[in-house]
Amino acid sequence: MSDANIAPQHQFLTVGEGSAAREIAYIARPAAGDKAGPTLVWLSGYRSDMSGSKAVELDRMAAENGLACIRLDYSGHGLSGGEFRDGTISRWLEEAMAVVSHLEPERIILVGSSMGGWIALRLAQELAARTGAPKLDGMVLIAPAPDFTQVLIEPNLTEKEKTSLAERGFFEEPSEYSPEPNIYTRALIEDGRNNRVLSGMIETGCPVHILQGMKDPDVPFSHAMTLIEHLPADDVVLTFIRDGDHRLSRPQDIERMLSAVKSLVR
Repeated sequence: MSDANIAPQHQFLTVGEGSAAREIAYIARPAAGDKAGPTLVWLSGYRSDMSGSKAVELDRMAAENGLACIRLDYSGHGLSGGEFRDGTISRWLEEAMAVVSHLEPERIILVGSSMGGWIALRLAQELAARTGAPKLDGMVLIAPAPDFTQVLIEPNLTEKEKTSLAERGFFEEPSEYSPEPNIYTRALIEDGRNNRVLSGMIETGCPVHILQGMKDPDVPFSHAMTLIEHLPADDVVLTFIRDGDHRLSRPQDIERMLSAVKSLVR
């Protein structure tokens, strides 16, 4: 077995201070030899982690092509510490930024799934505002869910859910993907308003490739169309997958993701 095929071990980075400190798990695959290609950065969706099939396949592709790859678990997810109920977009964005800053890649391609697409767009904004930040070579967004708390959750709250938010600070709903219910907190929803990206033009400064299933029950494909309206200055490709669901984890879906990433690697 070549060194490129050996899976790197997870490591931990402490993010935050005092009572807000949490241990964030990440896996960093180094580039093979003196490869000068970009580092691939995987950003998972809500309640997903870096061991999911798309993340693992992205890492495998990086290994086969000698590219560096970074994956991480947000707090309250996977191997990371912290409570899931404390999670907000700002908090998870801070963790992604901390891991990227810690590893100091020169160039990156962000690959974000669902909520990870929102975090990728916010990360692009944060990186653009920092001196010495890695150069963003491209983004691949899979069923991206920017502003989902305000656009997809808040307008559809039932009276029971509104009451639960007001009295308990959260509400629960059954998950199609886990026996545990999804939990949405008042903090997550309120913080989401402060992280909106669909409120003006989004300047990523790089090519963007969006993959969206047309049978996605969680993020309607019209949401991808809305996102494109906010990406006017960029080289944007939108691929609709007619029979695609939200996860886009079938072999043919993963192949589309990997092809999109390869098209951005220079």
